[in-house]
Amino acid sequence: MGVERVEVVIAPKPEGTIPDEFIRSENEQPGITTVHGKVLEVPTIDFSDPDEQKLIRQIAEASRNWGMYQIVNHDIPSEAIRNLQAVGNEFFELPQEEKEAYAKPLDSDSMEGYGTKLFKEFSDGNVTKKGWVDHMFNKIWPPSVINYRFWPKNPPSYREANEEYAKHMHKVVEKLFRLLSLGLGLEGQELKKASGGDDLIYLLKINYYPPCPRPDLALGVVAHTDMSIVTILVPNDVQGLQASRDGHWYDVRYIPNALVIHIGDQMEIMSNGKYKSVLHRTTVNKDKTRISWPVFLEPPADHVIGPLPQLVSQENPPKYKTKTYGEYVYCKLNKIPQ
Repeated sequence: MGVERVEVVIAPKPEGTIPDEFIRSENEQPGITTVHGKVLEVPTIDFSDPDEQKLIRQIAEASRNWGMYQIVNHDIPSEAIRNLQAVGNEFFELPQEEKEAYAKPLDSDSMEGYGTKLFKEFSDGNVTKKGWVDHMFNKIWPPSVINYRFWPKNPPSYREANEEYAKHMHKVVEKLFRLLSLGLGLEGQELKKASGGDDLIYLLKINYYPPCPRPDLALGVVAHTDMSIVTILVPNDVQGLQASRDGHWYDVRYIPNALVIHIGDQMEIMSNGKYKSVLHRTTVNKDKTRISWPVFLEPPADHVIGPLPQLVSQENPPKYKTKTYGEYVYCKLNKIPQ
């Protein structure tokens, strides 16, 4: 296989132990760094509210002050979410050799396919640290960028469920970008246009976090901000998402069928710092598998992103460099200063 998957590597370990490469440093270990007994109430926004001015204000305030919020009454049918989750779950329950047929090639520049490693992993002494997670990436929109080579044929309804979810996601994306744009005092289409317009890519990731004997020591995904413009996520019902608030880590309350919105790095850049990308991480569970389905809304790799000219002035100069999204991703994944 060439690459060790978390699902495989944990199987032979004695009960109550995990390999050293999964044990985080003390300043990262969730058992030490989580504020226990308190759930973070990030803003919850009713996306169907007929008062558009109120909705613009709520979205803008949450994007400025939190960088993360949950939207309810968003018109994606609960059945479409259930089907998306069902086929993702079924894929990860397949025998290992079936999953490896969709593995991301080691020499690929694309993120697509089944994999384990994403960010450049760092060494602590002689041990390279890893996250307690396997994943699957698929581009689900627009049709011109879809590569069905990495879409599982089993379960047979995988393609249908993902295409149906993408179809419903369009309306949410259009409305959210419009509200975010108006919240910055821009015309409604400005942010979508600056993000690549109709070439905006929907990159779906399935994060699969198997049960972990020592959830106090390991992390599924380490603390990070998303590279995307915006991320729209649905998790299963196993707690795991944490956000950093005032220098402390809190569990984020799970709301069934809500969409969790993360402001990504590119939105922070385009807004020249008015909207903030959110620092977050994922913990794991001792007894249950956690799975989440983020959709990263990204510009094409050659699309240039920088602070929007309308948001820059002598009094408010650009706070970020302008570069192609591909350059940004390369620097971030390889931990090169931006």
